[in-house]
Amino acid sequence: MSDRVIPLVDQRLRGLVARVPEQAIAATGLLGDTLGRPLRDLRISVTDRCNFRCNYCMPKSIFDKDYQYLPHSELLSFEEITRIARQFVAHGVQKIRLTGGEPLLRKHLEILIEQLSSLRTAEGKPLDITLTTNGSLLRKKAAALKAAGLNRVTVSLDGLDDAVFRAMNDVDFPVADVLDGIAAAQEAGLGSIKVNMVVKRGTNEDQILPMARHFKGTGVTLRFIEYMDVGATNGWRMDEVLPSAEVVQRIHAELPLVQLDPSAPGETAERWGYADGSGEIGVISSVTQAFCRDCNRARLSTEGKLYLCLFASQGHDLRTLVRGQASDEQLASAVAHIWHQRDDRYSELRASLPPDASSGGRRVEMSYIGG
Repeated sequence: MSDRVIPLVDQRLRGLVARVPEQAIAATGLLGDTLGRPLRDLRISVTDRCNFRCNYCMPKSIFDKDYQYLPHSELLSFEEITRIARQFVAHGVQKIRLTGGEPLLRKHLEILIEQLSSLRTAEGKPLDITLTTNGSLLRKKAAALKAAGLNRVTVSLDGLDDAVFRAMNDVDFPVADVLDGIAAAQEAGLGSIKVNMVVKRGTNEDQILPMARHFKGTGVTLRFIEYMDVGATNGWRMDEVLPSAEVVQRIHAELPLVQLDPSAPGETAERWGYADGSGEIGVISSVTQAFCRDCNRARLSTEGKLYLCLFASQGHDLRTLVRGQASDEQLASAVAHIWHQRDDRYSELRASLPPDASSGGRRVEMSYIGG
């Protein structure tokens, strides 16, 4: 008998009912979960499509030409996204990050950015609107994104060597075009540009120092991310994780570093500055040094499911409420009710979980809810 294969589309469409509690929950901006963690950061996936096929995220063996993406009618409209985001802001969200897939594949994304940038926190402050991209379309769109109200951009780049980079994106996309996209973001005036490099032992670890040398002194913050066991399609193994501590050691041996204080509560990256004052790097150690206790992030999928953890297996369906008769007060109460029950801390518990639980067989894909 052949192994049973469960289509990923079933995983995407499975969700929990988002229930409106009988007693309304007022939005005070002080929402906390079972561990007292506030809600401050909302990551919104605007598309499940991507033009890269990185093996740790959307391997070509799964996401091939026959893969069925969500139809447009299933996706939240920009107006629906903004309505949901408004309730999250009322509960304390201060930063919104747009992700994918590759978010720049969503047509007219600058319209959504304009709508989101009009929102204000309870203190009357504008939101920090950011976007994570593979950089392939940034040269074409950077100026329009900035004009629409985008504050910052993060570019995923896993190496400077063109052969290594082409092999990792698996669509033969040249690294020069991504570097040009980063330059376009700088020219457009997008501030605090970050570059994220996922480090996979045996694949691109030789790119750590070239990346550090290249971005040192440029005003771009380079961040190294441990290869994570997100989803079920990337064949993750612990022996392919290069601990962030080793990344820091390798860079420090050539380019001396000093540790810096966190820039904000709940920050995922540990900060290190170059001793000569020419910039900084960051390391994100979600495998070897879990930061669940400070996690203040929620994730909204492209068709309206709320996920409370990057390693979650199911999301809470908000789209049904949005497209039904739910009022803003009811929608806000439903969000609060979900967050109040949140107790996720997978990364802290990873080592103690049974093999079937830590294998990631039921978890959502990174390409679906963003990193």
